[in-house]
Amino acid sequence: MLDSLAPVAPVAIVTGSSSGIGRATALALARAGYAVILHARSNVAGLQQVAHELQSTEAKNASRTLCLTGDIACPRACRDLVRSAFAWKGRVDAWVNNAGADVLTGRARQQSFESRMQHLLAVDVHGTARLCRLVAPRMTSQAVGSLEKCNSDGGASGYIPKCDSDDGASGHIPCIINMGWDQATLGMEGEPGQLFGTTKAAVAAFSTSLALSFPNIRVNCVAPGWIRTEWGQTAATGYWAQRAVNESLQSRWGAPEDVAQLITWLVSDASRFVNGQTVAVNGGRRYYPSCDDKSMR
Repeated sequence: MLDSLAPVAPVAIVTGSSSGIGRATALALARAGYAVILHARSNVAGLQQVAHELQSTEAKNASRTLCLTGDIACPRACRDLVRSAFAWKGRVDAWVNNAGADVLTGRARQQSFESRMQHLLAVDVHGTARLCRLVAPRMTSQAVGSLEKCNSDGGASGYIPKCDSDDGASGHIPCIINMGWDQATLGMEGEPGQLFGTTKAAVAAFSTSLALSFPNIRVNCVAPGWIRTEWGQTAATGYWAQRAVNESLQSRWGAPEDVAQLITWLVSDASRFVNGQTVAVNGGRRYYPSCDDKSMR
């Protein structure tokens, strides 16, 4: 997937990568040749486990993995995270904002609607936007610098996969990926729909505006459907388990790896003409009001 002549591995960071979609994405990017920065709010043990898995993939070693922690709801933690990420190798080629608030499992399930909404806004919306606004200017400078370097010496140093190709593509374009939800603009009944519809629609809209604001980089939003994350494995039983299967054209839950493969493609040069988009990964959707509806049987 990456240019075999690239002298230095590209760098990617995946926030919220101690489990689930983040873990799967980190592994997929490592297999694609990226040096990967792992991040979690506080789950150091989880990060170390994923780091061990990364080092076990083919041709990987400890020097190509960095673990960072920080609460992205905190402005200072976001600044520190961005500073540390760019300082590691001097660049970041792909920034995946996967971290999100868990308001569906554990003690969070018992919190009020207002408390859960505030948590989602602080992490998923404000945290994502804050990181993007810190990262995008750095990536823009990086992209312009890479193109100038490419034009001056053919990319003798640094990671520059392509230079002035015949089809108009010049240099590797740094990428930001944000996480939306496939039902954000369609709506879903109940508190989960109200919570995630509000916050994830905001993330998708912000991503489009960010892409327009920073045209020298690429910004896309991934919108997963029913994915077997922790909630899908433990909380989604009975009605929700059947609903997820019934609403998929493939009649199954998605796996974290399904989302990871899309993200890996979106940050690669294979998708260099895809920008400012929200891309659903859900196996195709059927739209029904509920699992009790006869049309679903």
